[in-house]
Amino acid sequence: MHTYGSRHLMRVEAGAATDAGTRRSHNEDSYLCDEPVFLVADGMGGYEAGEVASAAVIEAFRALAGTPSVDLEAMRSAYADAGRRVSSLNHGNAPAGTTLSGLGIAVHDGSPYWLVINVGDSRTYRLVAGELEQVSVDHSVVQELVESGELTRAEAATDKRRNVVTRAIGAGGVSEADFWMIPALRGDRMLVCSDGLSGELTDARIAEVLTTTGSPKTAAQHLVHEALVKGGRDNITAIVVDAVFVTSADDVDAHVDTVPRMNVAGGV
Repeated sequence: MHTYGSRHLMRVEAGAATDAGTRRSHNEDSYLCDEPVFLVADGMGGYEAGEVASAAVIEAFRALAGTPSVDLEAMRSAYADAGRRVSSLNHGNAPAGTTLSGLGIAVHDGSPYWLVINVGDSRTYRLVAGELEQVSVDHSVVQELVESGELTRAEAATDKRRNVVTRAIGAGGVSEADFWMIPALRGDRMLVCSDGLSGELTDARIAEVLTTTGSPKTAAQHLVHEALVKGGRDNITAIVVDAVFVTSADDVDAHVDTVPRMNVAGGV
């Protein structure tokens, strides 16, 4: 655990788990679980392309680990560095690329916030008062079809195009990332995962595991295990972060509908 800011605004506990899955020989996922940043990158392009790309992105953000907190400028700077690192990779006919999703702990107007970043179809969720919310928005073909009304969410879960992303770092370019600022509440449980997890488990099952499992490490391990049991068709990574103490939330009724969030302009 670590205390953030001069006024001891927040303490968190976190744990992570990852597995190559049952059908892949290598794990192309990379992650960073080191306060105040918690990120998952899902590499694309095959072994020695995706694996290297995801590792390069995580390395770009590693400089933020151990700092008191992060801000939008720092996250954007790290994202720009990540883009440069991936763009410099050369793997012949298999262009290196990766998704990225996760969060940093930020301070805004004297209160702690989750600063969420996303590009691609890895995901960041938030569990509060027993309700699971997907904070990030997938950059994928099926998500666009859902938003246009051409697919239902149930249909999107089994559509053959569900793994086709519309934004990524590398793989021919560096896409704009989305950012959100969400006030942190005591009792928040955040989940960052690759699509190897969300592709195997329903949101309802994810919520059930997060609600009934104790420590963040145990919850992350349990989620990865269940994804393996369901088939484990892709690499699987999960990070769970608990807000165990939040000063500014002590007198707030923690309900997801009462917590405003700010969409911060993307770009680097």
